Amino acid sequence: MNNRRRYFLASMGLLSLAAVTAPWRSLLEDLPVPQEPAEEEHPHASEARLRELDHALKDQLYAVSHFDQDLEQDIFLPVAEQPVFQQVLRRQRKIQAHAGYANFSLMSFDEMLKYARSYSVIGAFSATEIQFMEKIFFHDAHDYGFLGEKVISSLTAKVVKKNVIKIQHSGNYLFKGESQRVFEHLKKDVGESLVLTSGIRSVVKQMYLFLAKAEKCNANLSRASRSLAPPGHSYHALGDFDVGKRNLGALNFTARFAQTEEYQKLIHLGYVSIRYTQDNYFGVRYEPWHIKVV
Repeated sequence: MNNRRRYFLASMGLLSLAAVTAPWRSLLEDLPVPQEPAEEEHPHASEARLRELDHALKDQLYAVSHFDQDLEQDIFLPVAEQPVFQQVLRRQRKIQAHAGYANFSLMSFDEMLKYARSYSVIGAFSATEIQFMEKIFFHDAHDYGFLGEKVISSLTAKVVKKNVIKIQHSGNYLFKGESQRVFEHLKKDVGESLVLTSGIRSVVKQMYLFLAKAEKCNANLSRASRSLAPPGHSYHALGDFDVGKRNLGALNFTARFAQTEEYQKLIHLGYVSIRYTQDNYFGVRYEPWHIKVV
């Protein structure tokens, strides 16, 4: 992670000051506290530090507004790792097609490995492929510019099947309890034209989506993270879900959804608490379709 990004994270309370290296750490340590200004400090020094922070904030906002472009600071998957990246992605695609979209969304890492071994049409993951997936999961996503917290820390975390319910005609599951209750209220108040477009995503499902997005971005991991949370960072694993307008298709995952009558009803009824707003500092594109439950 570059020092400017570490400085920004620590200044926003998203990273420990110990992770910031000099001279950025000194900038943070000496930032003036409004209630107790440092009398001995030259006013121009404080202004310089605030300008540095302002520059970092602008960098983040620029990345969000240009989420689908390659940026100078972006991190790409090394060329040497791209063959195994493609092998992993091909094998995961086969598993999703074979097991079914909904079942794949609940599959744990260990279950995925066992499933692959059980079917010759898929074939077992190699040690190199497993190491690659471990690296993707445990890598610090802040390096990519994704500033959201990691909400699932274990690669082998499981979705407890007795705690989920399959939503008819959607191909998705939701957690019983609050997620199910919120969705049922949405359907009742907004209407049948509102559909569930993405529910629970296990670590495996999120990894597959992230890698598939990275493939479309020519192995640009930073660019992929501006559209999809890296594995372990998605709130879909805890209860959030996505909605859309029936028959709108892929446009439900664009700003076009915010122009629909369904979205306007959600806003009017006060259901929408957007996790990733248009001007967010998490390094993630605007997601008006994402229903915040957790």
